[in-house]
Amino acid sequence: MTDDSTTATLEGALSVRAALDAGSREFAEIRVARDADSPAVERILRTAERAGIPVRRVSRDELDAVGHSHGGIVATVGPRRVLELDELRLGERPFVAMLDGVEDPYNFGQAVRSLYAAGADALVVRRRNWMSAAATVARASAGASERIITVVVDDPAQAVAALRERGLLFACAHRRDAVPLADADLARPLFVVIGGERRGISRTLARDADLRLVIPYGRRFDPALDTTSAAAVIAFEVARQRSAR
Repeated sequence: MTDDSTTATLEGALSVRAALDAGSREFAEIRVARDADSPAVERILRTAERAGIPVRRVSRDELDAVGHSHGGIVATVGPRRVLELDELRLGERPFVAMLDGVEDPYNFGQAVRSLYAAGADALVVRRRNWMSAAATVARASAGASERIITVVVDDPAQAVAALRERGLLFACAHRRDAVPLADADLARPLFVVIGGERRGISRTLARDADLRLVIPYGRRFDPALDTTSAAAVIAFEVARQRSAR
């Protein structure tokens, strides 16, 4: 299935290449600057030719009207292909993450970048989410938002219930009654919810968690980490523990 966003534009070779590789979207057209001749662009054009995707050579001015991060190439694409929960196929020791309440698409993209790099198997998002801001999210995530398997839900509780039934431990980033990150067993089948900077996750969801995680600081400092930093720290602690076993 696809999300319910309209046609989007992806800017830059990283984003376009990621969507092509992942098959995450239908391609309507790729526009390339007349003077663009980098190896990355040439690889994209060869792939597009094999796939029958229309390509147009255009002026830099035309691409600049789309955005200023295009690097000489943009693609007009359809909605992001996503899964429902019952379509998600999981391996023996899955690591699934959800970003909930992130209000900035750039922060969302950066967090997805860390999760994907650290080995997260799938990303859960609300049905209305930042994936509709395709260009910003794809650029901030270095294409990871197009590559990572993405599942849509109506609310986090729906994901918690479904993934618990499939044997995943529900953990969340929360500072009260929590276990320091390195002391928790994160090598198990795991579903982690990380909230946005302003709202975090709901009290109900935090109370219902099997495991609440806190990131220890190096000094006394009251503010919580931003979502992008928290996602990176948690994701790579999961990766560290799993690589050690």
